Amino acid sequence: MDLARFWDSHDLTDFEDELEPVEEEVFQRRMLVRLSLDAKEAEAVERLAESQGLSPGELIVKWVRERVQG
Repeated sequence: MDLARFWDSHDLTDFEDELEPVEEEVFQRRMLVRLSLDAKEAEAVERLAESQGLSPGELIVKWVRERVQG
């Protein structure tokens, strides 16, 4: 909350003399992918995700990364 209060009373232009240009990408670009599963598949993903302490979306991202990097 301190950070929010700080930016409520300050502006980035207050620090223009301290800013530095950056060459590398600051934000990673992401693409939203829509996925359609039948009810049984969706339930299976939910169960597997819950058993690993993940959301279904987090589990699917984990699977994709394993396959892409593997």
